[in-house]
Amino acid sequence: MASTMLSLASVSPSFSLSIQGKIKLGSLERNNLFIKTESFGRMSMVAAVNPSRFEGVTMAPPDPILGVSEAFKASTNEMKLNLGVGAYRTEELQPYVLNVVKKAENLMLERGENKEYLPIEGLAAFNKATAELLFGADNPVIKEQKVATVQGLSGTGSLRLAAAFIELYFPGAKALISSPTWGNHKNIFNDARVPWSEYRYYDPKTVGLDFEGMISDIKTCFVFHELYSPEGSFVLLHGCAHNPTGIDPTPQQWEKIADVIQEKNHIPFFDVAYQGFASGSLDADAAAVRLFVARGMELLVAQSYSKNLGLYAERIGAINVVLTSSDTAARVKSQLKRLARPMYSNPPIHGAKIVANIVGDPTLFSEWKAEMEMMAGRIKNVRQKLYDSLCAEDKSRKDWSFILKQIGMFSFTGLNKTQTENMTNKWHVFMTKDGRISLAGLNLAKCEYLSNAIIDSYHNVC
Repeated sequence: MASTMLSLASVSPSFSLSIQGKIKLGSLERNNLFIKTESFGRMSMVAAVNPSRFEGVTMAPPDPILGVSEAFKASTNEMKLNLGVGAYRTEELQPYVLNVVKKAENLMLERGENKEYLPIEGLAAFNKATAELLFGADNPVIKEQKVATVQGLSGTGSLRLAAAFIELYFPGAKALISSPTWGNHKNIFNDARVPWSEYRYYDPKTVGLDFEGMISDIKTCFVFHELYSPEGSFVLLHGCAHNPTGIDPTPQQWEKIADVIQEKNHIPFFDVAYQGFASGSLDADAAAVRLFVARGMELLVAQSYSKNLGLYAERIGAINVVLTSSDTAARVKSQLKRLARPMYSNPPIHGAKIVANIVGDPTLFSEWKAEMEMMAGRIKNVRQKLYDSLCAEDKSRKDWSFILKQIGMFSFTGLNKTQTENMTNKWHVFMTKDGRISLAGLNLAKCEYLSNAIIDSYHNVC
């Protein structure tokens, strides 16, 4: 119990006083106050105050990725590298605001656009643009209005809204997520009270895709007598540039994945955070989603514009649900709006107008595609240089080709937790403990340094 000690001088040689009840101390009133004094020439007062009703709140653990950035900032080593956070950097390792974004914002200023509330579903021009970018403007599901699209708070908010929808309309349904996956996926499903299980994805022996394990787990209904992937589960798939591994299925493997999901009556749920940013092509990075849509499958797709337009702080994205009829799409959209209303009421306008202005202007759209190719190209060059440096510096002849087989912003190095700690403590390379590195935080000048750090950690640390 919290207490406050007050001491007062007294002229009495001996004094004893005990008070219980309600008294006033200055402007403060306290209940259950206990005062007792007993001394020679001195009085002591002890006030016991009721403890906070929030005493049971524990300290939350620090975010593992944001913690990497904090440690990086605290380091004074000139060779330090921050390979933790997935945010694009220039060759000078500085944040980058796309030129096309600046132009879109200037247009908004010139037009004197207001800051009025958006509808719950978001900006209509954005919703139209984002669905057409994802599925293709000529796709039958677009023309026949079979897609329910609601603007969300980037990828995280869009996933969370979809998870709430699943919990409400598919009670007890399970989400199947890859092992490993983006760290926030589990948080999102836990928060929405959607149970989840993992399917195999990463093979540490090859630092590649465990395709057979993936297919087996999506098929399997029972593991050790525990319900694992019952029919009708939601299978969470990374549309391109899998995070954290950078390992994507081949087109032929995507066909097989679609076969199994259809066979088991599962519902595909794509997370598309890197469209255009992975390969440099909007269409190529949407190929997996479009394959499933072409089969007539109902599915969900969460989108984000944090990476491909660099709109990290604008929190702009969308949740799309592809359905078999326009009537069903209208009803699903109405329920997504109903769920969004008590969550955040309506989405922010700035990022939505940036996307709509760029996609809606042929000149700006072309400039955006060129900048995406530039960003994707820089990461590809860094990936190649890192591979070349590893091959040149490593005398053990280890096969590092998995670096080139991966795609997008991230690379899974195959380093374990102890080895990643060596990377940080000895080499000042700040990264997550699972061995993932963000190539966006690397430049050509530091590839050799990083390769030496990886080689030392891999061969000399268990």
